[in-house]
Amino acid sequence: MTKINASRREFLRAASVLGGTVGSAAAPLALNLSMMGNAAAQSTGYRAIVCLFLYGGNDSANMVLPTDATSWSAYTSTRSTAPDPIALRPVGTARDLGANSALLDYLGGVLPVTPDFTQFASPNNTRTYAVHPAMPEVQSLFSQGRLGIVANAGPLVEPLANKAAYRSSATRKPAKLFSHNDQQSTWQALAPEGARVGWGGRLGDLVASGNGQAIFTNISAAGNAVFMAGNTVFQYQVGSGGATAIRGLPGVDANLFGSAAAGTALQNIVTADNQHLFAKEYAAITRRSVDARVQFQAAYTPTDTVVPAITQYTSPLTRLPANNALATQLRTVARIIAASTALGATRQVFFVSMGGFDTHDNQNRSHADLMARLSHAIGEFDRILGTARGQVTLFTASDFGRTFTSNGDGTDHGWGSHHFVYGGAVRGREIYGRFPTVGLNHDDEVGSGSFLPGVAVDQIGGTLGRWFGVSDSNLDTVFPNLNRFQRDLGFIV
Repeated sequence: MTKINASRREFLRAASVLGGTVGSAAAPLALNLSMMGNAAAQSTGYRAIVCLFLYGGNDSANMVLPTDATSWSAYTSTRSTAPDPIALRPVGTARDLGANSALLDYLGGVLPVTPDFTQFASPNNTRTYAVHPAMPEVQSLFSQGRLGIVANAGPLVEPLANKAAYRSSATRKPAKLFSHNDQQSTWQALAPEGARVGWGGRLGDLVASGNGQAIFTNISAAGNAVFMAGNTVFQYQVGSGGATAIRGLPGVDANLFGSAAAGTALQNIVTADNQHLFAKEYAAITRRSVDARVQFQAAYTPTDTVVPAITQYTSPLTRLPANNALATQLRTVARIIAASTALGATRQVFFVSMGGFDTHDNQNRSHADLMARLSHAIGEFDRILGTARGQVTLFTASDFGRTFTSNGDGTDHGWGSHHFVYGGAVRGREIYGRFPTVGLNHDDEVGSGSFLPGVAVDQIGGTLGRWFGVSDSNLDTVFPNLNRFQRDLGFIV
């Protein structure tokens, strides 16, 4: 009986959070903590955080590269091994646009970026840098000061100064390193697979009561993700057409089994009141879901004519126009941001993603296309947002970085990785965190060129949380390891 009652309490808690009476001004069961943060949140206007997750483990060593002579020599000597070298062409290599030219020759040399070095002048400023040759939009946004690079970030429990600290039994390390599922969860929830609440969800918990509708606080355009799940806030899932609908109901499907009346009958059944507690709550959730979708669609649909369409993506592999699903997801986010006033939202957390980054083989071709899609999508997001970009901060995340060594045709699972932060409030044209030494057998790697992170995921989240209006004490609740690190990386104004 105890287990049944406990399950019932959990169900009711979840039901109350998920539903949130449409029209209510406060989030159900909102944490008292959230009330403490919302005065600051509302005084600074609307703000949105966008997590862009790269599933599979991005080879960021080919996304952001140091290009000074010493670094480039170590890079090419390690990544030019036979039978299929994965080293990119150097800065200044002209593009060979011939129809039959090899992919890397067609792309040309890596694209130089010049940091300001006002935040981390030493030792980063002893080197020069570039991004993957398929990323011209990223290069442009960096030069315009709206995109920055966070170097060598990853899950950490406490700072690990060098390889000896990593190997010491006296230091604490994240659990289950190098595992896809566990490290995806650790990036998103600061705990291995099985975690039920993510740090994006915990941020949502703190700000939801400041939104007119708590249900529209955390919105995923890429399906279910633990990053978005909170204690009192659940993720609202959408697609390019708007909110995910209950199939068969009026306003969703014109005819169920060929009958308009059937949809009405189904809705009456699934929303009917019931004396049984579980059935009663299920019906209440369904009613609130239906009502929420109506409200969401009324705000979202008109923005289709306001938010510009996506510029066509061209694949560097086929050199033909192709769909870019990530750009579509980010346009969906932009449409929701444009509808934020109608939705009564002052703070929102979004989740988008793309897969395919587990590049154990065929890396040159597959990674070039991934980098091109990523760059195109971020560039389109910037163009579509326009002046609203100052209210939005996007960051990339991934399972892990990959080994600096080549396995002959690709790379294997690593640890630390480089990431982008983008937005109108971002202090761009800068590298945050110390860029690691290139090559092997040094203190910045723990084997096969797996980089030992110098920046913790908690620090990225803490910096975003401060910009979101969350107090330091509440950030310590969201990020339990934050007090062991520099709290703010400084990449947001």
